[in-house]
Amino acid sequence: MALHFKTASPQKLLTTYKKAIDDGHVKTWEYDAEGDFTHTAEQWNRSAWLRPKIRPGELLLIILAPKEVKLSSEVYAIYHGRFIESMLIHCDELFEVGCASALPESGDIT
Repeated sequence: MALHFKTASPQKLLTTYKKAIDDGHVKTWEYDAEGDFTHTAEQWNRSAWLRPKIRPGELLLIILAPKEVKLSSEVYAIYHGRFIESMLIHCDELFEVGCASALPESGDIT
C-alpha cells in the first residue's frame, strides 16, 4: 500500500508539492512537522498519513494508520487516489508515472 512517483528529480517533486500546499494552491492536503501528508477534508482528516521517502528515480510514499486502528480499504483508496489526483493537478510535469500498490509493502504501517 504505497504510492510510487517515477521521476528524475524526486526531491524537487516533493519540494514543489509542499510549496503548492504552503502557497494555498493545494487545499485538501497538509503536512506535519515530520513531513507526513494527511487529507484535510473533514470526513478523511487524519484517517491516515503518507510518509515520503526519496529514492533514486522515485518519490515513494508509504501509508501510516493511526495507532491502534486497522486501515480500511476505503481509507487506503481515498488517500492514494486523491493524492495521485492532486499530484497530477499540481505537479504533472515533474513525474512520468504515478501509481498505487494494491497490497502492503515494506515500510507500510497499517
